[in-house]
Amino acid sequence: MRHICTTIDIQAPPDPVWDAMRNVESWSEWTPTIISIRLLDPGPLALGTRAIVRQPKLLPARWQVMEFEDGRSFCWIMRLPGVRVTARHSVERIAKGSRVTLSIEFSGPLGPLCARLTRCLNERYLAMEAQGLKKCAETQAQATANGGPGVAR
Repeated sequence: MRHICTTIDIQAPPDPVWDAMRNVESWSEWTPTIISIRLLDPGPLALGTRAIVRQPKLLPARWQVMEFEDGRSFCWIMRLPGVRVTARHSVERIAKGSRVTLSIEFSGPLGPLCARLTRCLNERYLAMEAQGLKKCAETQAQATANGGPGVAR
């Protein structure tokens, strides 16, 4: 399997979900799958933005945003010799809040092998990231609804 995907429903409107998703440098605050993310370009995440991502059990990786739809989704890629990894992050409005889809896909001559070797880790990481994002966005939305400032993102 070269493609891994997870979807989660979040009881929060898309705006706070997108805010947490887009602010990649704060991901380490809500998911243990990220040690740090450092943007290499000034400004907020946007088309062309490059970042160094450090994760437990993985080497630091350089990602670049290749698709970006503000308020909705972004896709970034990472290349290694013989492998291209594409990670997609999207949020959409549903009746009771938002639906988030996170996916990762491996391509290139060594893509199937890399996908097979890291499949369990990637499935676990995507599930943990989805749960962390859910908790972060729902906490922020509830704080805002209760008159508080919410979580700064």
